[in-house]
Amino acid sequence: MASGEGVDNGPVPVLEVAVIGSGFSGLCMGIKLREAGISNFAILEKDAVFGGTWRVNHYPGAACDVPSHLYSFSFAQNADWSRKFPAQAELLRYTEHIARHYGLIERIRLGTALLAADYDAASGCWQLTTSGGQLTARNLVIATGALSRPAMPTVPGLENFRGKVFHSAHWDHDYDLRGKRVAVIGTGASAIQFVPVIAGQVAQLDLYQRTAPWVLPRPDRAITAVERWLLRRVKPLQALYRGLTYVRYEARLLAFAKWPWLMRAVEWHARRHIARQIPHDAALRAKVTPTYRAGCKRLLLSSDYYPALARSNVAVITDGIAEVRAGSVVGRDGRERPVDAIIYGTGFDVEHALGPVAVRGRDGVLLSEAARGGLEAYKGAAIAGFPNLYMIIGPNTGLGHNSMIYMIEANVRYVVQALALRRARGLRAVEVRADASRRYNDQLQRRLRGTVWSSGCKSWYLTSGGRNSTLWPGFTFEYRRITRQFDSAAYRLDGAA
Repeated sequence: MASGEGVDNGPVPVLEVAVIGSGFSGLCMGIKLREAGISNFAILEKDAVFGGTWRVNHYPGAACDVPSHLYSFSFAQNADWSRKFPAQAELLRYTEHIARHYGLIERIRLGTALLAADYDAASGCWQLTTSGGQLTARNLVIATGALSRPAMPTVPGLENFRGKVFHSAHWDHDYDLRGKRVAVIGTGASAIQFVPVIAGQVAQLDLYQRTAPWVLPRPDRAITAVERWLLRRVKPLQALYRGLTYVRYEARLLAFAKWPWLMRAVEWHARRHIARQIPHDAALRAKVTPTYRAGCKRLLLSSDYYPALARSNVAVITDGIAEVRAGSVVGRDGRERPVDAIIYGTGFDVEHALGPVAVRGRDGVLLSEAARGGLEAYKGAAIAGFPNLYMIIGPNTGLGHNSMIYMIEANVRYVVQALALRRARGLRAVEVRADASRRYNDQLQRRLRGTVWSSGCKSWYLTSGGRNSTLWPGFTFEYRRITRQFDSAAYRLDGAA
């Protein structure tokens, strides 16, 4: 008899909380659950290693565009960042340290992908189907973030290509790019980081650009040993430095959402950056100069992207792709360019971040159906029709101007209060009222209309239908204020189970 066959192991233990995802959001959730006295939880991670965004994105040159001292938990500051803007490896080490320091390693179930989640109204529990078996959880917290599912555009004839193909989020470090002819599709945040690194290695790099991004100089530098010593020894100085950095970045919202005309100054600065870095090629300058309002798409930071494009072995192609053949890419200009490898720098599918996972709420309603036209959530955390389910960094909590860690901490605090309330009162279910969610989202969408993100360009901030279900339209301290206390009046609280 095979191991376990025919043996009744009894009922599956019920988790108080199942957290999906082990990035910054999942780790913060685990830390705050423990602080709230909730120890019966598990963090489910689909991959064999935990770490979230900064484990997945390990392409050459991967780094954060938010300063190190701001892109870290307020309760777990690090005085020893080596650079003003953290690189991927250093951020991953930080998350690993956090997981170990706060005793979360034993709570993370690696290689456990969520395949389906079904709400059981009778018990108020979620029945979870995972790659590691069945689980039952009284509360489900989705902490996968928006940037977890690579966007793979349809390219005609790709199935005929005999070379190497991969996305920047699945970088193949075993494939030697030296001397190869490479086609890079996309000019988003990842592409402007890896293109300068590989441009000097490859024989030819063809960069297929649909829309030019606005790129500003990256004000990065090493943090000196003296600076690190001062930040480590003088704690008030560390808090002051972080605070000043926060205020400087928070002030940028004035141009994004309050007075978009201020973006003209940003555009002037960006055009000056182009002129300085591509001084001798007017045609290339024209190709890389955007024609839309700065900020409508994500603003990018780089001081080596434009020089890479000006190299003799790099071509920026703006006509698009007609088809891919066995060993080449044919542009819409009719020219066939030989290629050994194709790399996608096309970012993430924010609109379908959960992918094919079937999440069924009250009355069997699928979350994917509820999200048609753009997912809505109350304060980015709770979804009408899905009791005892919460999101960390859900719809309209993304930022275009400051650190997402600030939003994560506020979001987590709000959710932990909801969980604590249910536990204290012995409630079967806590579910946001549809009318409260509707009022909240109608007001939020009205605020978004006058922002730079609604100025007409096509960006990953918007759904295919043009709805901005990604960004928070106000100051981050506004979000912290509205999530400071769990507002139970906006929820249906069902009696004891």
